[in-house]
Amino acid sequence: MESRRLPMLGGYTLPSKKEIKHQVEINIEANAKYLKEQLGVDKSFDVIHLDLEYAGRKMAMFLIDGFAKDDILHLLQKLLAKLKPEDLDSNPLERLLKTYIPYVEVEISEDLDAVVDTVLAGPTALVVDGINKVILIDARTYPVRGPEEPDTERVVRGSRDGYVETIVFNTALTRRRVRDRSLRMEYMQIGRRSKTDVCISYIEDIADPDLVKEIKESLTNIDTDGLPMAEKTIEEFIGGRHWNPYPIVRYTERPDTVASHLFEGHVVIIIDGSPSVMITPTTFWHHLQHAEEYRQKPIVGAYLRVIRFIAIWTALFLLPLWYLFATHPEFLPDQLRFIGPDDPGEVPLIAQLLLAELGIDILRMAAVHTPSSLATALGLVAALMIGQVAVEVGLFTNETVLYISIAAIGTFATPSYEMSLANRLVRIVFLVATAWFGVYGFIIAITAWIILMVKMKSFQTPYFWPFIPFSYRAFRDVLFRAPIPLKRKRPAILHPEDPDR
Repeated sequence: MESRRLPMLGGYTLPSKKEIKHQVEINIEANAKYLKEQLGVDKSFDVIHLDLEYAGRKMAMFLIDGFAKDDILHLLQKLLAKLKPEDLDSNPLERLLKTYIPYVEVEISEDLDAVVDTVLAGPTALVVDGINKVILIDARTYPVRGPEEPDTERVVRGSRDGYVETIVFNTALTRRRVRDRSLRMEYMQIGRRSKTDVCISYIEDIADPDLVKEIKESLTNIDTDGLPMAEKTIEEFIGGRHWNPYPIVRYTERPDTVASHLFEGHVVIIIDGSPSVMITPTTFWHHLQHAEEYRQKPIVGAYLRVIRFIAIWTALFLLPLWYLFATHPEFLPDQLRFIGPDDPGEVPLIAQLLLAELGIDILRMAAVHTPSSLATALGLVAALMIGQVAVEVGLFTNETVLYISIAAIGTFATPSYEMSLANRLVRIVFLVATAWFGVYGFIIAITAWIILMVKMKSFQTPYFWPFIPFSYRAFRDVLFRAPIPLKRKRPAILHPEDPDR
């Protein structure tokens, strides 16, 4: 599949005279010489420079091999070859743009530096002798995979399309679902060297203008040479709190998820080269929701959400709580005396839990780097051989394997991969604190975690809202999946321009 167009000049206006360092000259030799030097024509094999002559005028074409659409450029060259000198005698630029270059996406520039950046992004530059402007033809193509369903956000019933690595496809997938006339797709480039294309998307009649302004300023203030990791690099710049594991933006590869958040008043950031779209701002509870809940009947969706919440809280609190009861059985009532191992084994219980945690992470990383055809065999080896043998030799107790497995299942049930990793780190902190300080360590660690959640903000939005600060209606919608016809209000914390649905 192919994709074509990206914005070329960031608003399609010619730069002012003060901003231009290298003005396009009338003399084609000077323009071509500068472009050849800056593009490295003789140093890079994929940078193509063609010396042409049409209608008695010298022309030069600059393009990147692999980006240019050969059939379109070939057709344009055939049309230009039919021109006669008298066809370009008067107003040659206007005649070329409006008559002799029959293509939709054509722009002009009088700044050679802007032309260099544009050519490196894919469009073709046409330099004409006697014209002090360069014609930019956006006849580019990118290899791209099809919009397949994301692996991490699968649903039983629902759409199967997902975002891809090309920004134009992603904006089209979004507009397919949001045909609001006030939907805005604002373009910008980030990175002094990479010039990565970024799109800020929001519904102007709904989104809070102050929120949109803050996000734009955060992106504009990013000063770096490139975005090698695309959306993750942007998150680290705009998010801050580099040592806080919890994500302040939500990633998704589903267009329907993005559409639902746009209708609520969120602002979406789409980055070229990444299939993951950033949703801002988000709270802790946004990372616990999944599209599957809204693809079923409300009562079924509410049930799925409750089960998912139980799994997530289990992944976070079960291991430290079980360790506390196992090491302090006096806290247990007589009916629950079975909790805790009868024989803790030769290895201390906390060491068993930490080793099992490390083993789960090692297995996860091994599965990521293992071909899919061998992943099942890897899981069987880990579960049947390593786990069973570890119990038989006394490295782990049966209960350790049981509870670590339950916690791992709860981790994998977390819809947000970033949230699951953060919860895993916090769980290890809970375990260590409980092992060192007993019940006081358990209570202090959880209290510190709650304080951390309360103090966090995502673009001035409290991270733990609507629990703290408390909002009954919003918190009810968080805990239980309400029927869509009953959700008549947008989240108040987003300060939407249009609060009613």
